[in-house]
Amino acid sequence: MYAEERQQAIAGLVATTGRLSVIELAEKYAVTTETIRRDLSMLERAGLVRRVHGGAVPAHALSVLETAVSDRDRASVAEKDRIALAALDLVPDHGSVVLDAGTTKARLAALIPVDRRLEIITHGVPIASRLAGHPSIGLRLLPGRVRPTTQAAVGEDTVEALSRLLADVAFIGTNGISVKHGLSTPDHSEAAVKRAIVKGARQVVCLADAGKLGEEHLVSFASLDEIDVLVTDSRATTEQLAPVIEAGVKVVVA
Repeated sequence: MYAEERQQAIAGLVATTGRLSVIELAEKYAVTTETIRRDLSMLERAGLVRRVHGGAVPAHALSVLETAVSDRDRASVAEKDRIALAALDLVPDHGSVVLDAGTTKARLAALIPVDRRLEIITHGVPIASRLAGHPSIGLRLLPGRVRPTTQAAVGEDTVEALSRLLADVAFIGTNGISVKHGLSTPDHSEAAVKRAIVKGARQVVCLADAGKLGEEHLVSFASLDEIDVLVTDSRATTEQLAPVIEAGVKVVVA
């Protein structure tokens, strides 16, 4: 099947199905996931589909879909490992750190050396579990209602606790990042916590694999000028990174 025929078929399939993942499309058309991502990029530029994390939805659909943390942990595993390792260089030897919930931040938590003396604040239950036995870390688990989808504490109590803090560095995750919509996520309660994390840190480091660049989700929680560093993976293209760099964000490619 020629590329144009495949792209037309994908556009029609997404329109009728509602959402399809990159992996599903790659298997269906017997091509690589990189080929499908290029197809989806072309279809999005043509206004035929809308890319979301891990796949695509019809062009008219504003993304309110959210994958469970277990599904996210199986996506882009090698890239997330490299991002976490690169982010480790940005973790201070001493001081305070906020770790946003999410699978890449959990990988970063697992890499922190045993002799690194830090005060770490998190609303991610899996992250707190990883760090609970760390001999040199003072761990603070933020209060709130735990969402089953992300295993993260959210709500007024979480936001209020964060409003009283000023950390040296915050490592934040996002479902999408674009110049127009900034950093965004499908859920209002998650966005409120992320917004509080950004406002309560001297330096903000965003950890986002290349699949999230150019994506836009329902709720924006930060603009690009509120982010100091973006750590992403080597799949990110010059076209994707140029507007981020132009916005004054330092980019680290893992």
